[in-house]
Amino acid sequence: MDAPHAAPLEAIAGFAALLREHGLAVGVSEQQAMVRAALAVPLSRSATLDAGWRAIACRDARDWRAWPELFERYWHPERLKGTVRTSQRTRPSRDLRQVVQALQTSLGAPGARPGDTALHTDAGETEDDAAPRARGGASRTEALHDRSLSEWLPQDLAALQKLAEDIARRLRRRLTRRRHAHPRGARLDLRRTLRASLATGGTPVAPAWQRPRRERPRLYVLVDVSRSMQTHAQLFLRIARAFVEPAQARVFVFHTRLAEVTPLLRRDSPSVQEKVNAVSAGFGGGTRIATSLSDFHGTHVRGALGRDARVWVLSDGFDADPPERLAQELATIRARGARVTWFHPSPQPPASEAITAARPLIGRFVRLNSLRDLAAAPLQ
Repeated sequence: MDAPHAAPLEAIAGFAALLREHGLAVGVSEQQAMVRAALAVPLSRSATLDAGWRAIACRDARDWRAWPELFERYWHPERLKGTVRTSQRTRPSRDLRQVVQALQTSLGAPGARPGDTALHTDAGETEDDAAPRARGGASRTEALHDRSLSEWLPQDLAALQKLAEDIARRLRRRLTRRRHAHPRGARLDLRRTLRASLATGGTPVAPAWQRPRRERPRLYVLVDVSRSMQTHAQLFLRIARAFVEPAQARVFVFHTRLAEVTPLLRRDSPSVQEKVNAVSAGFGGGTRIATSLSDFHGTHVRGALGRDARVWVLSDGFDADPPERLAQELATIRARGARVTWFHPSPQPPASEAITAARPLIGRFVRLNSLRDLAAAPLQ
């Protein structure tokens, strides 16, 4: 079976990546709209997706003029010379009709009617049709957490937000060694009790109690938006945004330099991607992780980075800075008491020279390629 049949969602994600490479503001919401359109269109009218997707992805005259060539380059390269290059990889020809058919077969019902989506199951589906997708009475929607981030659908965003809230609650439950006064505490506060007893002639009539203090760790999320991460950066940024409200996270993006985008992520709107691009000088540049970390702890969070801080780095670990610099910058962050967690999209932790040297300074590595990965991460 060829690639379009095996991975229709990856094919659409690749097309979205090509559009982003050429300046079109195609984010998570636009990519999801393209998937919904492909699920809704009758197979006999799959060619009309050109116009439908164009309306979704194009926001100005420049985008509108660039669309025909990009669409042909990706979906009909046989009409051009040779093969096409997308996201630094040469890919074979694709058949849009086959992609639509495979998408409707795997995420909807075969021959899905207009309006059908992956959120619904066709009532007329036979047992034979359902067998490859469900075993032992299980619904196909139960495995959504295992879907790659490149294949997300709208319902996954709701699941992500709930998961972020659950993780934020776990972080808030962290007990510290510090104690504070509380009438139902389990430990006697001897100093306050003796001070209060002065009013009663030294008799401790009203003992004071204390219990461990619960503190909300300060969370900082640094998202790599360099060229090597362009396939994952958009969705990693979406994950970071999910923690802005429930965990009061501060979010930064970096490639050759660092920029804070927290204020831009407090509201979800079509212009968010454009604003992030403007603040960070665009996606898809080179990578200077050590330089960005130096700017992070030396400029942006100088007085706030302490023992209660959590620093999450979402990156593949490829760094253009001298390899030893990453360890130096991470050592500075760790010296202030912060814990560092490194999220990576690959099956194995990054093995670049910089990461290898800095490995002892990174608390844990967490693969992040699906919601299940995030749910299983020991983020305390």
